Amino acid sequence: MNVRIGRRGALAMTGAAALAGTARAAAPKEVEIALLVPLSGPWAEQGILERAGAEMAVDDVNKAGGIKALGGAKLKLLIFDTGATAETAKDAAQRMIAQHPHLVGGMGCWLSTFTLAATEVTERAKLPWLTLSYADAITDRGFHYVFQTSATGKMQAEQTVPFVMKLAQGATHKRPTKVAIVGDNTAASVSFLKPIKSHILKQEKLTAVVDEIYTPPLADATTLVQPIRAANPDFVLVLSTNDGDDKMLADTFSEYGIPASKMPLIGNGGHWAVPELLKTTGATILQDIMVGMANWPSKALAPLVARYIKRTGNPWMGQNEIFAYAHVQILAWALNKAKVADRVKVADAIRTMNITDGPAIYFPGHHLQFTSIGRRVGAALVIIQWQSGKPVTIFPASAAQAKPIWPA
Repeated sequence: MNVRIGRRGALAMTGAAALAGTARAAAPKEVEIALLVPLSGPWAEQGILERAGAEMAVDDVNKAGGIKALGGAKLKLLIFDTGATAETAKDAAQRMIAQHPHLVGGMGCWLSTFTLAATEVTERAKLPWLTLSYADAITDRGFHYVFQTSATGKMQAEQTVPFVMKLAQGATHKRPTKVAIVGDNTAASVSFLKPIKSHILKQEKLTAVVDEIYTPPLADATTLVQPIRAANPDFVLVLSTNDGDDKMLADTFSEYGIPASKMPLIGNGGHWAVPELLKTTGATILQDIMVGMANWPSKALAPLVARYIKRTGNPWMGQNEIFAYAHVQILAWALNKAKVADRVKVADAIRTMNITDGPAIYFPGHHLQFTSIGRRVGAALVIIQWQSGKPVTIFPASAAQAKPIWPA
């Protein structure tokens, strides 16, 4: 039977089809987000832990009903390896953007050097990018789609050294006057050291009796540690960026008779508190090492930490995992706010954030807001210390799980 449809009927059907297509576009079954982290090379352990946190968060969002503003659309996490250099990180970002045009947001890169390279690509694509990387340069470039949730290297340096000075004076009744510095030449370490050399040493009346910089990864730490032993500083700033170098440095300090239980060693970054470091180095050598970082699960997150431990078999949930978990929750929040799976509108939603609940609970201070250049408002320092085979929070006092130990 032939059916004739008039012009009005055809237009009506065309309009209905267009509306249906719009509805489908506005409420996809899946929303793609990306994780770009080192999964091979010296920094792989950090990326593996970020992946664990991100995967758990995606599962939690999807089990809770997905993105409700998009009809319950599920998050789909796409995972990419930066490799071991800035060049491979940038290449991975380019492939990620080219092969997945429907991405609405992403997170990661971990090492600041990798993040600086990869975000040149994500910025051009107007892809909102969340990172825990520390280097100030990440958000000093005038980019509009990069959001730095950590306290920057400069901010951490300006809080770490005064804390150490105060702790030392309280324990020894004597003000430190000499510090040794050993660190690598990656962007985060450079960012941390810049304010120390420009004004913090002078401000705290400290003399750097050793200042050694190396290119990671380390093959041997003897030539770095020997001068420190000879100079006998009051404490050492150890600014490595991967747990392999952490192990080598900690082992060498111990071999030369100056472990952290005798000479305070102050590290920086979540790599200093990963389970793998405990396996390879041991609790005795790690004992008393203090580490400044940008996040660590608070007591209020105990149920989340317990679920993470059960899920992964890891003995604790650390900085890398909690940041990745929070980043997924931020993207989910922004998608619900934007009500559309559009990367530009998701970025706009992130810029409007000014909350104390939802994803804000995963950060110290429980406040989530970004400045005009993409830095988290109120981002502050957390310091942990290895005590009895486990990293525990010792600063700030409001989140402390134990009292800090300073060698007698």
